[in-house]
Amino acid sequence: MAVDYLVIVVYLAGMLAMGWWGMRRARSKSEFLVAGRRLGPAMYSGTMAAIVLGGASTIGGVGLGYQYGLSGAWMVFTIGLGLLALSVFFSARIARLKVYTVSEMLDLRYGGRAGVISGLVMWAYTLMLAVTSTIAYATIFDVLFDMNRTLAIVLGGSIVVAYSTLGGMWSITLTDMVQFVVKTIGVLLLLLPIAVVKAGGFSEMKAQLPTEYFDPLGIGGETIFTYVLIYTFGMLIGQDIWQRVFTARGDRTARWGGTVAGTYCLAYAVAGAVIGTAAKVLYPKLASPDDAFATVVKDELPIGVRGLVLAAALAAVMSTSSGALIACATVANNDIWSRLRGVVRPDGDRQYDEVKGNRVFILLMGLAVIGTAIALNDVVQALTVAYNLLVGGLLVPILGGLLWKRGTAQGALASVAVGGLAVIGLMAAYGILANEPVYYGLLASLAAYVAVSLATRPTDAAVLAAWRERLAGRAPAHDNASETVSEQVPAAQ
Repeated sequence: MAVDYLVIVVYLAGMLAMGWWGMRRARSKSEFLVAGRRLGPAMYSGTMAAIVLGGASTIGGVGLGYQYGLSGAWMVFTIGLGLLALSVFFSARIARLKVYTVSEMLDLRYGGRAGVISGLVMWAYTLMLAVTSTIAYATIFDVLFDMNRTLAIVLGGSIVVAYSTLGGMWSITLTDMVQFVVKTIGVLLLLLPIAVVKAGGFSEMKAQLPTEYFDPLGIGGETIFTYVLIYTFGMLIGQDIWQRVFTARGDRTARWGGTVAGTYCLAYAVAGAVIGTAAKVLYPKLASPDDAFATVVKDELPIGVRGLVLAAALAAVMSTSSGALIACATVANNDIWSRLRGVVRPDGDRQYDEVKGNRVFILLMGLAVIGTAIALNDVVQALTVAYNLLVGGLLVPILGGLLWKRGTAQGALASVAVGGLAVIGLMAAYGILANEPVYYGLLASLAAYVAVSLATRPTDAAVLAAWRERLAGRAPAHDNASETVSEQVPAAQ
């Protein structure tokens, strides 16, 4: 195991080094939060794929394959579908807005009255998303070092907090690119073929397992529909995803780079399910499906390769964790705290150091995430709460704002409040893992949005005109100037 340990230590040290290097580039708010809005296609595709494919997609995706066979790919597959839909239909418009948060978009669309409550909902979502990723460190470090759960969470979480605090989105982008390469090599090029070969090939897998393991719909139609509702639509509106869209240097990068990343997710989904199916042949009686990934890695891979694949698992967790963390801190600082302290974001208190302020919030949110992760045990429940709140509370007003000009600020506020409260109440009544909360919560949100919007005065024509100008990419001069990106620095590829 000494070689495996060395691989992991070098990998973790590299993450910290990139955080330090990224600190030198993060000299303005734009550079710190959205990498100066100048990522080219290669870096944009890699970082987008890294943020959406986390521990749940890797360890959880293999676990679903162990439990259901090839149809276990559907959870990650719907994530890929959501990223494709976002990239093809919405990403260009989102990138042209030149904002930092989803709530800022809602303020622009509805006239500055919808951002506070939406910011609170988005903050809760990003916090829980970061917590679920941080909990996953315990599983990986237990396999690596037989480490205490709390210590594992503190160690893994501290590394992510450190490089995210130092360099912001530049550090996260650089580490994401390394993590993307490590995941591709470790999971797709090494673990997938080795697991299939160890299981005797596809013919032996079919002979050993029930036929439903090879039924593409074996997981059940209702489950697939729920995955689409939660993950596909969740990809369209999450702050962690939008913040990556904001990093694109142009419409074409956002559209085509995201399409490449979404297609990669589809392949990753199938790979995870196949690995899980092979693990079922090799270890038919595991105590938990989520143990499948670690068991195959620990028992079937040669020394050195094992370390690289475990580094791939760490990469998956860290990419999602860091993306959720900076999203959480951005929302907390820009959508909640700035309103409380009276800072007008573009031109307000010029003595306020935006980069330093965002660094402080990443550190504070990181400590909150680590503490919450130590207190919680169930990753699935935490992730379900996050996505139920996101989809039930924010899907309708966000997509409504992009697609329906008759939607009003009052309708948006009613939609967020009714949908969010309905989801919380229904989770209490039916249970956190039930499907009903997101179904009925989303319907309640839609009904409130349409009814209240039609019952109130249309959005002011001047607000809609300014909104259309932003959607067309004609941001006000002070917004463009505030980006403070040096023209001498070439766009990152």
